[in-house]
Amino acid sequence: MELKRGQALAQEVIDILRPHCEKIEVAGSIRRKKPFVHDVDIVLIPANQGALLTALQGLGSRVKEGPAIMQRQYKGASIDFYIASPETWFTLLLIRTGSKEHNIRLTTLAKRRGWHLHASGKGLTDEFGRRVAGDSEESFFRGLGIAYLLPEQR
Repeated sequence: MELKRGQALAQEVIDILRPHCEKIEVAGSIRRKKPFVHDVDIVLIPANQGALLTALQGLGSRVKEGPAIMQRQYKGASIDFYIASPETWFTLLLIRTGSKEHNIRLTTLAKRRGWHLHASGKGLTDEFGRRVAGDSEESFFRGLGIAYLLPEQR
């Protein structure tokens, strides 16, 4: 679908779910402003789990559901929801924004140092398991010694 349609669908969904979330933001190719997007990726921190689940059920048919990801069909589009906590927010936002190639680059840079970039949301940890980055998106870039890239540059 075209970016404008993806952005409009993402905004509709965010407007519906915002009352039930501490934080909610679009990720993926929409955040990277790609001209065509495959689906809508949204990262959120629930404020009220029960009310959020009820609102999600009202969006459309369930495709996939687990503790950290939910997928729904909404107006003909696939919407992926990634459930974060305050501690995992920036890691999930970074990873779910992508691109795949960008994530591979970050993971490769981390591995060269003996570190690990945790897609689960744990952040960037050093060889001793200590968290070195994860308190902001910029912290990952600083930790890996590279310049920060805006989402549309990834």
